[in-house]
Amino acid sequence: MMTPRATYRLQLHADFTFADAERIVPYLAALGISHVYASPITVAAKGSMHGYDVIDPTRINPELGGEAGLRSFVAAIRAEGLGLIIDIVPNHMGVAGDENRWWMDVLAKGEASEHAATFDIDWSQPVALPVLGAPLDEVIAAGDLRLVEHEGGFGLKLYDGAVYPVRAEDVTGTGALHDLVGRQHYRPIYWRSANDTLNWRRFFSINELAGVRVEDEAVFARTHQLYYDLFRDGLIDGVRVDHVDGLTDPAAYCRRLRAGFEAIAPDRPAYIVIEKILAADEHLATDWDVDGTSGYDFMREVSELIHDPAGQPPLTALWREISGRSGDFTQEAFEGRRDLLAWQFEGQLVACVDAFVLLARSAGKDWLTAGMLRRAMERLLWLFPVYRTYGTGKDAPAADAAIRKAVGKVATRIAPPGEAPVIAAILGWLAGEGGGSPDLAAEAVRRFQQLSAPIAAKGVEDTAFYRHGVLLSANDVGFEPAHIGRSVETFHAAMLSRGRDFPGAMLASATHDHKRGEDARARLAVLSAIPDLWADHALRWLAAIEPEAAGVDPADAYLLLQALVGAWEGPCDALLPRILDLQRKALREAKLRSSWEAPDEDYEERCGALATALLTGEGQSAFRAEFQAFIDAIAAATEANALAQTMIRYAVPGVPDLYQGCELADYSMVDPDNRRPVDYAERARLLTAGAPPKLRLIADLLALRAEQPLLFAQGDYRPVAATGERANHIVAFTRTYEGRTLLCAAAVRLGEVLFDREALPGDWWGETRIGARVARDVFGGGVTYVGWLDSTI
Repeated sequence: MMTPRATYRLQLHADFTFADAERIVPYLAALGISHVYASPITVAAKGSMHGYDVIDPTRINPELGGEAGLRSFVAAIRAEGLGLIIDIVPNHMGVAGDENRWWMDVLAKGEASEHAATFDIDWSQPVALPVLGAPLDEVIAAGDLRLVEHEGGFGLKLYDGAVYPVRAEDVTGTGALHDLVGRQHYRPIYWRSANDTLNWRRFFSINELAGVRVEDEAVFARTHQLYYDLFRDGLIDGVRVDHVDGLTDPAAYCRRLRAGFEAIAPDRPAYIVIEKILAADEHLATDWDVDGTSGYDFMREVSELIHDPAGQPPLTALWREISGRSGDFTQEAFEGRRDLLAWQFEGQLVACVDAFVLLARSAGKDWLTAGMLRRAMERLLWLFPVYRTYGTGKDAPAADAAIRKAVGKVATRIAPPGEAPVIAAILGWLAGEGGGSPDLAAEAVRRFQQLSAPIAAKGVEDTAFYRHGVLLSANDVGFEPAHIGRSVETFHAAMLSRGRDFPGAMLASATHDHKRGEDARARLAVLSAIPDLWADHALRWLAAIEPEAAGVDPADAYLLLQALVGAWEGPCDALLPRILDLQRKALREAKLRSSWEAPDEDYEERCGALATALLTGEGQSAFRAEFQAFIDAIAAATEANALAQTMIRYAVPGVPDLYQGCELADYSMVDPDNRRPVDYAERARLLTAGAPPKLRLIADLLALRAEQPLLFAQGDYRPVAATGERANHIVAFTRTYEGRTLLCAAAVRLGEVLFDREALPGDWWGETRIGARVARDVFGGGVTYVGWLDSTI
């Protein structure tokens, strides 16, 4: 199998099954992709809309059509010459309710269960089960937990829902229900105490997802056999690995995964990409034996290219003026990490400290007290610049050294007096150089690295991103809001690196996890090129709205205005419920004025009332007309950004991925909005009857990739310099293979010149040149902002 030419991501669930996917295969083939890229297909919790809450990794999900449905779907795509890549979830399993039989067996039998080794549980105490809506005694007194007959034995039924196992020997002579509960291998606890008392690793801070010990060879074999069988049978061509950084040793896992596929078909390489969130200056190790990442890094890189970095200072000043908050994202990220470590990860932090205490004693460093280690660990986690490092306790990759040095330098500045050596000791162990018991070192390092990753995800992406409002299009998964835009040279350097090290990596600009659709980001990016114009409009609207009179913080009103810029489409009454959902989620994720744990529904209602008034209130018709006029004024610049990032995705080194439905303009917001049903019939019609610019561009480039697959898969990537007065508005490069050279160019950061215009002024490019060619020769006339042509440059 060759590396995929281009993929199309599908979100499968009970309302969009294998059969539904089979019906759109002719359209996907006509569009020009080479592989369908599907969300997880193993058995997930009933009604799951995403499939990541896997409850049985050994079977195909019956809600999707089961194995028969999968085989029929694969037969249909193979008939069109297409392949299939599936998403797999090695890090965790869904344990909500009583659906997961493996988890139920663990609860019934404890360490004696054949599945006990599957989950990352501290067996020094019963499994903490955070399923109660109140303390245990209150739940029992209310009759919400009771003993029932169940499956030939007995169980504890909770809230007329899930039934948890009870050991048969404990039922005979049963006394108080509280005592019966206390004799089980698990202990039901109030869900609010989970953050502090949970004794098993979960996925991020989600109590319904339990971490899996895939580093155990038997667990790996059991949870991966199905994927190998599917590959052996020719049903799949590869996998995308979900959240690889949650694993104990991602590098070893990836190598083992590759070896398993190679043992089945040495001459048919499996395509393997990993979901890995890379910091802006972080690089994926080249010795993991994978084809690359699933594309969040490219999404950041291409987004930075269409944002104008010159807009950051004035937009930051505007945010400070409106919100009263710091415009420094570094500070916002620091506070987000600090808050989440204290609020949601106390149990994991304590376990990590305890592991280092034991390690210190084994190394003869009894002077390192638990308090010292905790303080040092907190400071490191507050400041960690990447998701994690990759030490094993015995050694560490060379690339980790720079990370340890950087975080150690900053953490030492805020360490208590005299405790800098404690930070140095922890960093030494992360490097594999701290001494002590090898087993204890491996355990302590594992716990730290499996804690730093969720702190990054929850503290930054799911907290700081919702607090920081300089420009919302810069706040997406894997993005760096401290730098909303970067130079063309920086972009070229990233593409050259990818072409050299990971030419098969995925290139994404939209995903099932994005916070804003690719066209929403393209529109918001225009604001970076017109910061003063935007400030004039935003401040005038805020003055007219008077959010404080409505009991709404001006910062939240400003975030609403930005959200509307990104999402504005269709009738306002249809947009309103989507905006209300976003608003509620954003407020709770920010954790400043509301939260999931303790929602401030009064405040949320006031924010919702403001959004409702703006979108549908009779008194705000003037606002809506003015807002629509602003959206129209930036429409051409929005399209220019959208076409630029689209063309670049299909032309640079890598495998372009198209997220479902995004072949048309995508103004979606964070999930579940970005997982709405897609009208494939409309897309198929447009493809053959006058496609809009974005769809036509995608189809044309897919056709070009099909015509010249080796040019894009193996062709050399070379930056092409632009010269002249508009040179900083051009990104250009060539792809060359066996004597053929394709010159590609995109116009970027056109917000100012295109404001309130439908096209560039005819003489705007002047004598600007792309290599040896005048810019106009590449871009053509009208509203064409991207171009590609055979070239002898």
